[in-house]
Amino acid sequence: MNIYLYILVMAVVTYLIRMIPLVLIRGKIENRFVKSFLHYVPYACLMAMTFPAVFYAAEHMLAAALGVAVAIGLAIKGKGLVTVAVAASVTVFLTSLLLNVIP
Repeated sequence: MNIYLYILVMAVVTYLIRMIPLVLIRGKIENRFVKSFLHYVPYACLMAMTFPAVFYAAEHMLAAALGVAVAIGLAIKGKGLVTVAVAASVTVFLTSLLLNVIP
């Protein structure tokens, strides 16, 4: 019976998180700071969920760190998503191969 209570509580909390802003904020948001903050929230949440997992996805932490460094460097230079992803993946792959060969 407890499982149904847990599911109900999760459903209510999820509903409230989505419903409260709709009820409290009726008009258009005019404040530049709030608009800017809300614009970056999805990116920050995605980064907070993804970034820690990147370091545990590779066999070696060094390979993951080098992959992240390559990805950040290419992203700063304005390269596209596919280029950044492929370059970071190749970096992690080659670094992992090298670290497995060298004891």
